Amino acid sequence: MDCALCLYVCFFMGLSILALKLRLRKSVHGLRELPCLPCFPFIGSLLSLRSVHPPHVLFKKLQEKYGQTYSLMMGSHRVIIVNHYLHAKEVLLKKGKIFAGRPRTVTTDVLTRDGKDIAFGDYSATWKFHRKLVHGALHMFGQGSASIEKIICTQAQSLCSIMTEKAAAEAPVDFSPDLTRVVTNVICSLCFNSTYPIGDPEFEAILHYSQGIVDTVAKDSLVDIFPWLQVLPNADLRLLKQCVSVRDKLLHKKYEEHKAQYSDNLQRDLIDTLLRAKHNAENNNTAEANSEALGLSDDHILMTVGDIFGAGAETTITVLRWAIIYLIHYPEVQKRIQEELDSKLGRERSPVLSDRGSLPYLEATIKEVLRIRPVSPLLIPHVALQDTSLGNFKVRKGTRVIVNLWSLHFDEKEWKQPELFDPGRFLNSDGTGLINPSSSYMPFGFGVRVCVGEALAKMELFIFLSWILQHFTFSTPPGQPPPSLEGKFGVVLQPAKYKVTVTPR
Repeated sequence: MDCALCLYVCFFMGLSILALKLRLRKSVHGLRELPCLPCFPFIGSLLSLRSVHPPHVLFKKLQEKYGQTYSLMMGSHRVIIVNHYLHAKEVLLKKGKIFAGRPRTVTTDVLTRDGKDIAFGDYSATWKFHRKLVHGALHMFGQGSASIEKIICTQAQSLCSIMTEKAAAEAPVDFSPDLTRVVTNVICSLCFNSTYPIGDPEFEAILHYSQGIVDTVAKDSLVDIFPWLQVLPNADLRLLKQCVSVRDKLLHKKYEEHKAQYSDNLQRDLIDTLLRAKHNAENNNTAEANSEALGLSDDHILMTVGDIFGAGAETTITVLRWAIIYLIHYPEVQKRIQEELDSKLGRERSPVLSDRGSLPYLEATIKEVLRIRPVSPLLIPHVALQDTSLGNFKVRKGTRVIVNLWSLHFDEKEWKQPELFDPGRFLNSDGTGLINPSSSYMPFGFGVRVCVGEALAKMELFIFLSWILQHFTFSTPPGQPPPSLEGKFGVVLQPAKYKVTVTPR
């Protein structure tokens, strides 16, 4: 009996010790489920997302109830919303390749021929190869960025000439079309080795289809949540298909012209670069080259060019429009930039990229515009490519992850008075150099999915703003309210249309 009792005691002690070890292991290695918005069958959390606020603002407000990182269901798709920089950097940097996937949606598939581009294409060997080619193409124009700088300065000069003519009329002007033309011409030079004059019908077509795409794609519309809805009449989807058709006809025309003129020694622009890579891969018999050649179909090349052409123009145009709005709202900032330009350059010599270091207040202003009105307040959704974790939370393969830049850039614990437009927050104590006051600042994203056109965008913003502020002052037309600071949510956060008084200096 005593032996049996001892065996029982040992057995239960062993179970207890095992259970304790398992509990300890779970406490150390166990992962929790993320807080989740209320879900209902079929529709998921859609009822909780009804709001007068745009999604990026609503997601920030929901932190108060669900914490900085939480999940929700968009139909059958689980989505994690990241509102804090620590988890954002884990997604984008620390586990960048694990979270490098992209979701497939109806609207992005229409836009990209089933994901054959860079921005919305899924993470793969083909995607990495295309990105590498585009990155190289954007740096191929001579030593450093000399030729790109020349292209941008030429367009800045054109913009200043137009603004001089319009200022002479002494009437309020909407110069958004002029901004659009010169920025688009920079991208056209890079992609097609061509530019458009004022009133060109092809350029007007570009304006029309670009706005249609911005208004309809990647907005988590119902057709993206419930793909079967595409069989029903859908005005937005019809408009998107029409705009993509116009875009593709233009791209196909340019592509065929480049193929007809192709030479191994000819490398004028992005299309030439991609064509040469395609020829090299097809003529190389190695297994690696053959696998790369499979990714360089005509569709891939067209969609890659379309990506750079579309995103590269729209984002820069949007930031420039926001910059002018904030300079009107904060005339003391505009005046200080102009004083800095006068002090360092005068009125005769035009700014160049090498002047960046001597114009810290202008650079700080650009950074503050990108903080207070991020072009994409919600980064394009990422997808977990395997089971993983985010902080102490479990994340299953296939989960979508959205980084809310709006929350990061307006985090009261990271930014003093985040609603205030204050370029000084990016300057050191004596105002002579730039600083990064918070790790929460990431307007172009980070990691493997960082914006491929970041360097180009920064160059354009500096040159265009420095040129026009050297020669003009912007103000609200007499008797009118200043432009609205509310944006229109979409692929980019666009300001409402506005007119300004342009006064030559």
